[in-house]
Amino acid sequence: MAVVLPIVLPLITATIGLLVRRRVRVQRAIGVGGALALVPVALWLLFRVLHSGPQTVHMGGWPPGFAIAFTADVLSALLVAVTAVVAACGAVYSMGQIDSRRIAFSYFPLFHILVMGVCGAFLTGDVFNLFVWFEVMLIASFVLLAMGGERLQMAGAIKYVAINLISSAVFLVAVGILYAVCHSLSMAELPARLAIIADSNPSLVVAMAALFAVSFAIKAGLFPVFSWLPASYHTPPAAVAAVFAGLLTKVGVYAFLRMFASVFPPLDPVFAAILVVAGATMLAGVLGAVGQGDVRRILGFHIISQIGYIVLGVGLVGAADPQVRQFAVTAAVFYTIHHILVKTNLYFVAGAIETLAGTGRLTRLGRLAQHAPLLAVLFLIPALSLAGIPPLSGFWAKLATLKAVLAAGYPLLAAAALVAGLLTLVSMMKIWNSAFWQAPPAPARIRGTARLSPKLIGPMVVLAALTVFIGLFPGLLFAWAEQAAVELISAGMPGPLDANMASGTTEGGVM
Repeated sequence: MAVVLPIVLPLITATIGLLVRRRVRVQRAIGVGGALALVPVALWLLFRVLHSGPQTVHMGGWPPGFAIAFTADVLSALLVAVTAVVAACGAVYSMGQIDSRRIAFSYFPLFHILVMGVCGAFLTGDVFNLFVWFEVMLIASFVLLAMGGERLQMAGAIKYVAINLISSAVFLVAVGILYAVCHSLSMAELPARLAIIADSNPSLVVAMAALFAVSFAIKAGLFPVFSWLPASYHTPPAAVAAVFAGLLTKVGVYAFLRMFASVFPPLDPVFAAILVVAGATMLAGVLGAVGQGDVRRILGFHIISQIGYIVLGVGLVGAADPQVRQFAVTAAVFYTIHHILVKTNLYFVAGAIETLAGTGRLTRLGRLAQHAPLLAVLFLIPALSLAGIPPLSGFWAKLATLKAVLAAGYPLLAAAALVAGLLTLVSMMKIWNSAFWQAPPAPARIRGTARLSPKLIGPMVVLAALTVFIGLFPGLLFAWAEQAAVELISAGMPGPLDANMASGTTEGGVM
């Protein structure tokens, strides 16, 4: 049952939290306790997968093909583990930022429903249930985004839910066509069936892949369908925005990786389009960031830009050289883990800036390094990592991506990645100079470092330490990322067709 515990635990926590939602202190304790408990559960699952191979559970005692299947391989277990870390940090940070009114409105139960949806999406072994978990996330995230009822929040929430409902509709159509053609939605069965269909009717498979790609592109925030993201992520409290920035778009990236590296056969037109979109996303996102004057708006556009780097790895699955394919997916997995930690932390820092100064507008900030030197350091670590400065985690992520792109023979994409990295550094230094270094244009409004409680500082320290650790010792995460890439490309997820494979185990259970 280790596979389903990361889903069951948030569900139990959310249920208990709803029963005591009017008791703010109790709900806060339950919400934080449940998030902290998820960390050892997720690490235990990762340990089992690394040492015993992929794990599968068929729920309800039904046979494969009829039961709801949950599967944990190295990729999904890694992402569940980093999700647990982000959730724990986000819950602790929320204690220092989310007001009692929002907590009484079931903030923590909704937070855990969101975490449950993320873990469910990472662990599902069925394409339709991937859609279901996307919808669980959408419902919870919409309420969290709109919670508070402020005009700016509602405007952002409406844009967010409208475009994501379009994505869900496209996804559902794609799932229906896929089932009609393949008579199965199991991620273990689909690769073989799609390969047979691609031989006789390649245009049909390309059309299905294109539908999935459009849906995932919207959810991941790719060019040109990313406008919902910078329009909404600056509106909720920073604790909410940080979890959104770290996790929600990465579920779209995960779906890209799972479906196009493991499920669909090689499709040259689709992979070529993905590469073009990835390059445009890198540049469009970073150019949008350079033109912004608010910390969180800058970070929102950087989410878009950095997603472009990750999706490059997906596009390179179509490379002719199998070693290039494997290394590209390895780089994408490594980049995903790095970006979850760094982007979550940057939003935590943005929230701390707003707590100290009452605003995130760069024209109204200044000399924060003098008033809050620790916060300045905690900004520099993820900011420089995002820009790819050694020896931080972002340097290795960008270096691996560039090596894969050059090895595949795409120098223009490599140049675009370098330009995007340089502009990322420029925009991060723009925040540093305006908010932390230079004198404010008006009398300082700093409220004092006493407002930065350990509940705010602690999560930032943890994530910064992980960023530094990965940068100094990248070999461990690279080894895990490579193992994940091998499993993905070989379509190695166990399931109804290969549940007894020697490299993994299968469990039966009832939820």
